[in-house]
Amino acid sequence: MRSGMTSEPRRDVPEVQYTRSGDVSIAYHVVGAGGLDLVFAPGYVSHLTHVLENPTVAGFFERLASLGRLIRFDRRGIGLSDRPREVATLEARMDDIRAVMDAAGSRRAALIATGDAGAMATLFAATYPERVAAAVLWSPYARGTAAADYPIGETEAEWQRQLDEIEQGWGTQQYLEKQFAETGSHVSDDEALFEWFCETLRCAASPGAALTVYRMAMEVDVRDVLPAIRVPVLILHRATTRTDAEFMTERIAGARRVEIPGRASIFGDGIDQTLSEIEQFLATATGEAEPETVLSTVLFTDIVGSTERAAELGDRRWRETLESHDAMIRRCLDLYRGRELDTAGDGFFASFDGPVRAIRCALAINQSVRELDLEVRAGLHTGVCEIRGDKIAGLAVNVGARVAARATQGEVLVSSTVKDLVAGSGIEFEDRGEHELKGVGAWRLYSVVDA
Repeated sequence: MRSGMTSEPRRDVPEVQYTRSGDVSIAYHVVGAGGLDLVFAPGYVSHLTHVLENPTVAGFFERLASLGRLIRFDRRGIGLSDRPREVATLEARMDDIRAVMDAAGSRRAALIATGDAGAMATLFAATYPERVAAAVLWSPYARGTAAADYPIGETEAEWQRQLDEIEQGWGTQQYLEKQFAETGSHVSDDEALFEWFCETLRCAASPGAALTVYRMAMEVDVRDVLPAIRVPVLILHRATTRTDAEFMTERIAGARRVEIPGRASIFGDGIDQTLSEIEQFLATATGEAEPETVLSTVLFTDIVGSTERAAELGDRRWRETLESHDAMIRRCLDLYRGRELDTAGDGFFASFDGPVRAIRCALAINQSVRELDLEVRAGLHTGVCEIRGDKIAGLAVNVGARVAARATQGEVLVSSTVKDLVAGSGIEFEDRGEHELKGVGAWRLYSVVDA
């Protein structure tokens, strides 16, 4: 990495703008022009303006901007964006990309994501394939913490050690020297560059904000999302992250993997090779503008004991009750960005672009219909769905219907895929064990007990 440093702030830094993602303000800026939009999602450390004081980093982004229109942003919790203290869900972080693209007027873009931002980029690519031309992931990983079926993740003890080090030394020379020593980097040999890194940490996040960001990374689990990605993907990595990169490459259809020599960040050793690989990939990689599949969370509901209740009320009053029931459900769907797909008798079939919203919608439905002295059961599943006009179909839809059939009165029952994707949401579950679902195999199911 080049070590020349500027003594004054750069004068050609683009104007920083803000957009809202939920109740959080996200800082972004746009530079360059052309037919291709590129959205750069940073990893743990980012500050829109400060990082441009390093000539190497500035040169990296200038070269990307030569390919089209470059949209950069600071994720929630770091840099110039709002710093909420709570650990945001992956779904909320994914929404930051959507909010920034909407604000910048970008209908479709290539995503470039580094480190833990790879998780939200993969979720976005699977959920909104029509908006993603391609994705470049730098040193991504599918799950933050090791598990029995994912031994390559970091152990909870290793994560705790990192959290302790952040709390005790974030932004200090001692902290950074230890980080560089563990990766074999020689950045600390360059006094000016080393001080710039220290200042970048302090500008990017306070110790508390850094802890929140690292906890987000710790709770990542997008293993079930990877097979749903249908856009062209390039995975770049160092030798130290080869195992994670191989895992993801094997599970993303058509993904290409390239190992870049060296041990530093994306802005370090081999930066010219990194940029050349990105340029060559984007020159030929163009995903389908009208995808055939999409990652979606499906929700099925139906009234428990409807036959008995209809007999009790009589035809007219039952019809009025059903009309009120349908109106309540539609209000809940509007509130949580759900899309009504079908109704059959006293049941609803809807889809969502995120499982957290789907769960909270199901709970709201349960609560609201009790005003009518009704009880419903609900089932949810997240998976790859086939797009058929304005409808969706496929195995994921069948799994969702089967999950709903196993729910009891007043229960919201979800598949293990849904549970894994809502980490950090505060939603609590009770394990209902493994169930053989007719025609779709064995699935582990969980009941929502607190949201």
